Amino acid sequence: MTEVVGSGTKSAEDMTREQAAEAMRRIFDGDPHPTTLGAFWLANRWKHNTPEELAAFTDEMCERAEYATPDADPVDCGANYDGKGRTAILGVAAGVVAAGAGTPVVAHSGDRTPTQKQDVYKHVLDELDVATELTPRDSAAMVDETGVGFYYQPAFNPAVADLFDARDRMGVRTFVNTVETLANPAGASVHLGSFYHLAFAKKVVETFAESTFHDLDRVVMFQGMEGYDDIRPGYTKVADWSATGGFDDYEIETAAYGMDFAEEDLQVDDVAEDSARLTREVVAGDRTDHWYDAVALNAAVRIYARDDADSLDSALDAARAAVDDGSAAAVLDDLRAF
Repeated sequence: MTEVVGSGTKSAEDMTREQAAEAMRRIFDGDPHPTTLGAFWLANRWKHNTPEELAAFTDEMCERAEYATPDADPVDCGANYDGKGRTAILGVAAGVVAAGAGTPVVAHSGDRTPTQKQDVYKHVLDELDVATELTPRDSAAMVDETGVGFYYQPAFNPAVADLFDARDRMGVRTFVNTVETLANPAGASVHLGSFYHLAFAKKVVETFAESTFHDLDRVVMFQGMEGYDDIRPGYTKVADWSATGGFDDYEIETAAYGMDFAEEDLQVDDVAEDSARLTREVVAGDRTDHWYDAVALNAAVRIYARDDADSLDSALDAARAAVDDGSAAAVLDDLRAF
């Protein structure tokens, strides 16, 4: 702490992989004094972590997580665990629609995670009467039986869940907020995420590459609304990495894919409750407005990320077909019955 990362914003040095791994082991073991832990987290916040450091943190976390891999190879959606507070969460509906089109999807989150402690996947699923507080084995079974799965952080990643109080007292985001989204509890080969700046997406890709635990085929990230994995309307930057093709970034104009509206049009009064209601309405085919377009596009990104379509256009056609022919509605029925 004092010799490496804690000397100041300009003089702080990067940790070696061994130092970062030791630090994370000590954190999980409850070794640092709370003052030292807070100082360490804050020092890393001003220093900015390298991919090597983040990979060491991630691998130490993964060693303590309980993994349950479904037979299906789903798209892993690890959206920011501290949630959204203004716009609807589209990922549940998008996952259901993608599954209806034949692309299995997994989401994972905690419950009111610091610092924002806002609504996440779990709360939308709770509003839909879908079981969320499952064992990892049951979460894997959910994927295979319905096409959609949810993994609950306290069940599969208790080491991070146990840091709740310390993180809550910090009052600011730490590297744990990044690392927990990379847990990939279903052992998926495709990760879907979001970023504020393209440099962060590159750092995540490099983190996965440095990780000795993960071995992904593809990482797709984009500038999501409120830092979440919901595509924002308008100009959206996409980062796309594959093990065979390397790193690429490109832009999409969402108006070309049916999202001819503004982010303000996706705001809701109650994020969890309204997101669940909109999920039901879109999946049932009761809406043909901008909510239908937004869900279809987000589903299309999941389909395309898994290479279940050769273009975003064809993935969008598949997503819309899954709503129109009732396949998505059947997935939601199965999910609620699980």
